[in-house]
This record gives sequence, C-alpha cells and structure tokens, in this order.
Amino acid sequence: QVQLVESGGGLVQAGGSLRLSCAASGRTFINYAIGWFRQAPGKEREFVAAISKSGGTADYLDSVKGRFTISRDYAKKTVYLQMNNLKPEDTAVYYCGGTTGWGTHVDGYDYWGQGTQVTVSS
Repeated sequence: QVQLVESGGGLVQAGGSLRLSCAASGRTFINYAIGWFRQAPGKEREFVAAISKSGGTADYLDSVKGRFTISRDYAKKTVYLQMNNLKPEDTAVYYCGGTTGWGTHVDGYDYWGQGTQVTVSS
C-alpha cells in the first residue's frame, strides 16, 4: 500500500499560482497512478488531474487545461500539481489519490491523503 500526504495549499489572489505536493511513503510508488481531486463546500469530489505510473500520460479536467500541470519525481516519491492563473472557482480542498489502475473517477482510487485547502480570492 501507499500513504499520501498533501501540502502546498494556501490563500492566493486570482491570477496567482500555487504548487501542491503529494508525498508518498513506501517502496511501491512506481506501482501507482496518482490523481488530484478537489471538493468545494456542498459539492461532490471532482477529478482535476492524473498522471500514469510511468509519468508518460496525463489527463486533466477541461476547465484546468492550460493552467494546471501535473508531474512526478520518482526520486522524491512526490507528485506535483502546478496551478497557474488561479480563479475563485478553483477554491476547494485538494486531495491526492493513488490507484494501481487508471481513471478519473473517485471510486477507482484506493488511497487518499488528508487534503490541503486552496482558497482563491477575487
């Protein structure tokens, strides 16, 4: 199994940037695709971005394409989500999840971090 810990959230003005980190523990990091999801108050958790086990494939929510970039560092066992040109509608708790498969659905992920708050002010 894998343990995940998110960091990097905070308060930023619209148009600003943040980089979220998802640090994994255990020796099986390479066996997991990692996804970023977010959940705003009163809303369901939604897919934001995912990166494959090899790092060669990435997928994004349409509304973040061109603004967010997902990447992974195998030496540091960390997945990053670089978020640029942030908008107030990006405000949410961001979670990273791990799966031995691949996909954009919450149910497909077996392991989750505790979340990190991102707040974008207008």
